[in-house]
Amino acid sequence: MEKQQKSSHLVLVMLPFQGHMTPMLQLASILHSKGFSITIVHPELNSPNPSNHPEFTFVSIPDKLTESQLSDKNVTGLVWSLNKTCAVPLRQCLEKILHSHHHIAALIYDTQMYCAQTIADDLGLPGITLRTSAATTLLLYPVFSQLDEEDFMSEIKSPELQALHLQRLRALLSQNPAKEMMEIRVELTNALKSSLAIIVNSMEFLELEALSKVKQYFPAPIITIGPLHKLAPAICSSLFTEEDKCISWLNKQAPKSVIYVSLGSMASIDRQELIEIAWGLSNSKQPFLWVVRPGMVRGSEWIESLPNGFEESVGERGCIVKWAPQTEVLAHAAVGGFWSHCGWNSTIESICEGVPMLCKPFFGDQHLNTSYICNVWKIGLELQNLERGNIERTIKRLMVDMEGNDIRKRAMDLKEKAAFCLVEEGSTSCSFNGLTKHISSASAT
Repeated sequence: MEKQQKSSHLVLVMLPFQGHMTPMLQLASILHSKGFSITIVHPELNSPNPSNHPEFTFVSIPDKLTESQLSDKNVTGLVWSLNKTCAVPLRQCLEKILHSHHHIAALIYDTQMYCAQTIADDLGLPGITLRTSAATTLLLYPVFSQLDEEDFMSEIKSPELQALHLQRLRALLSQNPAKEMMEIRVELTNALKSSLAIIVNSMEFLELEALSKVKQYFPAPIITIGPLHKLAPAICSSLFTEEDKCISWLNKQAPKSVIYVSLGSMASIDRQELIEIAWGLSNSKQPFLWVVRPGMVRGSEWIESLPNGFEESVGERGCIVKWAPQTEVLAHAAVGGFWSHCGWNSTIESICEGVPMLCKPFFGDQHLNTSYICNVWKIGLELQNLERGNIERTIKRLMVDMEGNDIRKRAMDLKEKAAFCLVEEGSTSCSFNGLTKHISSASAT
């Protein structure tokens, strides 16, 4: 990939949640390797460790979030509050940078920090947004307020888009009537329509038909530059301490035998669901690596709610950790399946290693990703409910039955396509070169 002059200065604005911080830091690392100097502006919440990234300049801005807001774990409310409270300090921060550096080539912001686009417009800066979920999610928002639902859905004629059940997913979004959600949708859509470009951590072949439809609604070019984790594999961005002992355990397991279970950084379950998962894993007789985050089980600190007799029934066949080095786990020869919440980062990481998926979405774009995995790409199975018998049967379908073999073959096909995107003439390499030229031409005007 081509290299820029070191004088080009980019400012990146981060949303302080794990699934958003990781791709933003990966993007920063790649752009730095291409010759850009990087300043990362971030709220106080979940501040990244600057010592992990000495090549970047970090600037913290006050977010004024209260303890009650943080303990409530209302993600929608937090996003709304962050855009309200961070707007003034972000503007002041950018004005200070402009005064000292005299030039910002572009302001790249997480799509959900949409206040940054208005500030970029006011300061005459090129604003570029990073979408950390699938490009298809942009079809779930009311792109135009006057757009009639029936008219929109009547245009969705391709089998691929119909298989995503977009109408059902749009209805799910509409079920949240909160003022914050309605304002977020409007402001986010306006920011996207004003941005110079929309960067997506995806690959064209994954969302080809949806990308074509998205481009009809947004004037800015959609630039697919995934998989970011393969372009910046050394980035240290986890908010949790990764337990490497699980790799030693994996080294003792047979190839493709382990079901890896991780429900992401934000989902929560109740104690009965923990018990059902535990017995489902035990009764499946498959080796498993299970990530149980502290606080993931409502009303419990960690795994004290595991049922009596579970650990004895499992023995060395199971390994439970608080957090795992996920990309390393998915790349391990022993891993044959991934039970996931189907966040976009996890989905992309699984595709890149050819690991078939067991899907249990919880909220947001996870439902869309599950539709892609199970109905379009057909590289996984959806777990309809957390009941031990259903869990046992679905694990066996994925890991043991002939059905699972067919799913695994399709997953390996996608792995090969993803690898091809990264070669010198692949779509991702070409898109990245196009992005840097786009930034350079915009900053020169």
